[in-house]
Amino acid sequence: MKIAANDPNRKSWLPVKEGSDFPIQNIPFGVFITKDDIITIGTRIGEYAIDLGAFHQLGYFKGIPLTDDIFMQDSLNDFIADGRKTWRLVRKRISEIFDIENPTLRENDKHKEVIIFDINEVEMLMPVDVGDYTDFYTSIEHAENIGKIFNGQTHSLSSNWLHMPVGYPSRSSSVVVSGTSIRRPYGQVLPYGSEKPVLAPSESVDMELELAFITTAVNDLGKRISIDEAEENIFGMVLLNDWSARDIQKWELDPLGPFLGKNFATTISPWIVTLDALEPFRCKSPKQELDPLPYLKQNTANNSFDIKLEAKLKTENGDLNDLSKTNFKYLYWTIQQQLAHHTVNGCNVRAGDLMGSGTISGSTSDSYGSMLEITWNGNEPITLKDGTSRSFLNDGDEVIIRGYCENSKVRIGFGKCTGKIAPAIALK
Repeated sequence: MKIAANDPNRKSWLPVKEGSDFPIQNIPFGVFITKDDIITIGTRIGEYAIDLGAFHQLGYFKGIPLTDDIFMQDSLNDFIADGRKTWRLVRKRISEIFDIENPTLRENDKHKEVIIFDINEVEMLMPVDVGDYTDFYTSIEHAENIGKIFNGQTHSLSSNWLHMPVGYPSRSSSVVVSGTSIRRPYGQVLPYGSEKPVLAPSESVDMELELAFITTAVNDLGKRISIDEAEENIFGMVLLNDWSARDIQKWELDPLGPFLGKNFATTISPWIVTLDALEPFRCKSPKQELDPLPYLKQNTANNSFDIKLEAKLKTENGDLNDLSKTNFKYLYWTIQQQLAHHTVNGCNVRAGDLMGSGTISGSTSDSYGSMLEITWNGNEPITLKDGTSRSFLNDGDEVIIRGYCENSKVRIGFGKCTGKIAPAIALK
């Protein structure tokens, strides 16, 4: 299906720098506070934030069936629940109004004053009220690396891994927006050579380079969504850093899996890039080694997206150090398979639910998506530009994740997902 808002030849009357993540073909959605302390839902073109609440009030969505307050809320949940038909109509209208040939808003200075803001004049907020957060484990390279690190095995996938997208319910209350400081967590750890644990700050705080998709109201409790319907119920994607405390995680892992080692913080980028905007960058997903069960089989191979990802470590002196360059297309299990599997037992998924991909790693060491892999569990520390070394993250370290798609005509990006490690709060 041709998506009008994706026209690669369209130009905006708002200036957009070459190489920007946010050309008029992107039209992502987010939530921000304006300089007048008003919370609104908006979009972004270039270095400008667009207040869709004011845009709607002034009649620019005339003819599209929207409630009066749909964009005057502190989350995108209700808009997402309206479904893909509405999302497409809204993106199309925004692209038309901001088209370089359209003078309707361009020549109305009074309207522009209340609709358009410099991006530096707004404060980005959480784009959705995350009701539930599921973290998958769908990179085969990452899963194999973890097995090798902890089990010393060449072929180290668990017996179920090639049959289904493995995942676990995580904590939604500690999902935060990019730019939020991440407090080093306390937890039980087992010191080397000891038989008894101690309560202490984690010494092995790690990042995880991920993407996540956000769903609409998919299904009622007890009903499932088919693999063919899954994509229609995915609104868009964000960058995600699922912070991990590896020493806490190691001690608590058996028998039930991650808990305090994971639930202290997860960071997402503020702008949700719609699947429609990503459509021109659709690509083949990896060939699966085993035929999955029928409910996970897909009719086409073009089930993934060519999204380039990178992670950098910024030290307190301002140095930027490369950590990883990888790609979303490496994921073994697709987002459609993830959602179909999530609901096959009748689990109900709601608008604003967050589904993390799990760490995305490639086949080479410079494409590993976590410090655990990059330093091989701390045994091979990396040296930074300032001469210091890292096995895991120090206080004051900032992790910056970026992602974008690019072809000869257009670049669609996510902006950035950042978080800086703050010292642990001392126990009284």
